[in-house]
Parts: sequence; structure tokens; C-alpha cells
Amino acid sequence: APRDVQKEIGDLVAKNKVVIFMKGVPEAPQCGFSNAVVQILRMHAVTYDAHNVLVDEELRQGIKDFSSWPTIPQVYIEGEFIGGCDILLQMHQTGELIEELQKVGIKSALMDPEDEKK
Repeated sequence: APRDVQKEIGDLVAKNKVVIFMKGVPEAPQCGFSNAVVQILRMHAVTYDAHNVLVDEELRQGIKDFSSWPTIPQVYIEGEFIGGCDILLQMHQTGELIEELQKVGIKSALMDPEDEKK
């Protein structure tokens, strides 16, 4: 049977609360933007699934079609496309990322203990 990459991606993004599609692997990112996403998630101490698009050309093209977003890396939270490096960095700087993670039950390492009481 021909491969249904869109269905595969749909399954992948549903598997974990945070899923990223990147160039390389978290231990050895192969582009600066993928590296930045990994570093941001590390600061928040988030556990996530990472998929290396460089080892799978169909996945690399398929993910761009899936999100209608032309570039990699791509970050998904709870199956929903959040954005690439710029958007994640912006959310990290504004504190929005902490809130997004909190919504899906993930406690960011950068969360202010004071905020938890609210």
C-alpha cells in the first residue's frame, strides 16, 4: 500500500503532548533553528518527541503540507501546530509558552512558584 504520510504525521503529533519535527536529533541538531527549539524546550525541562526530517524525505515534505508551514523545525503542542523557531522564541520571551504548556498539564521549569498559587 502507498504510504499515507499525512495520516502518519497525524498519529505522530497525537502521541505526545509536545512533538517537534527538526533537522537532526536533540543531542545533535543539524541546523541553528532546530538547535534553538531544542534549547528552549530544555530550559523549560519539557519532555517531547523529536522526529528527524533529514532521514525521511517524505516526512520532510509531508510535514510542510500538514501544517501549511514552509520551514522546519515545527513544534506541536497537544496535536496542534504552534509554529517554528521564531514563534517559539517569542512565546518563550513573553511567558506565553509557560501558559501553553500549563494548559496541557506540563509544568515548565521556568514557572515562577508564585504563579502556581493563582
